Amino acid sequence: MNRRSTAVLIILSLIVAAFVVPYTLLANVYRWTGSFLFWILFVLAAIGVNIWIAARWRDKT
Repeated sequence: MNRRSTAVLIILSLIVAAFVVPYTLLANVYRWTGSFLFWILFVLAAIGVNIWIAARWRDKT
């Protein structure tokens, strides 16, 4: 598997997690801290993936 397909799979899994986790795993958590922790970790993962993708960005000129 190459770097591009790995990045696409990671991004897709983050998108799926953004919809699935709040409505399934956090559905019965009534304190806002559970949701807050999830979204903080989600944002850090998304930023990390974007940095990882952009680190090897090259123009084909």
